Amino acid sequence: MKQYEIPIRYTLYENPGELPGQYVSLVHSAVEAARDAYAPYSGFRVGAAVLLENGEVIAGNNQENAAYPSGLCAERVALFYAGSRYPGVAVAAIAITALRDGSIQEEPVTPCGACRQVLYETEQTGGKSIHVILHGKRRTLLIQGAADLLPLPFILKKET
Repeated sequence: MKQYEIPIRYTLYENPGELPGQYVSLVHSAVEAARDAYAPYSGFRVGAAVLLENGEVIAGNNQENAAYPSGLCAERVALFYAGSRYPGVAVAAIAITALRDGSIQEEPVTPCGACRQVLYETEQTGGKSIHVILHGKRRTLLIQGAADLLPLPFILKKET
């Protein structure tokens, strides 16, 4: 038997203002998107903002539905809209944050498994790492690539 470890690389910022310039505004876009989330059941408002390689920013937020699990996470709303609006344009970064009772959560929230898989596939399709910015009131994490969030992804091999 052999035991292995999978390291995850990230940078910790105690002040989001220390982030690279374009990422500060991306975090602000995610916060604004979270404010507009449709979350009448959980009260947990999540916002995501995607920075595309062409400079465009696409925001999304969680959309709940009484027929659970018919809603959709903020990350997938933003990524799917970006893919629909700008097909073939790679994603450079995504910022994610969450609010409860109008305040940013103390700690950063992380994407669910489904969103991690979508991020991973988006990264693979674009051919370059997607920086993932997880923003909380106390700290902000910058993860170097979506593969660091999902080190053992589901991969469907195409038949030849």
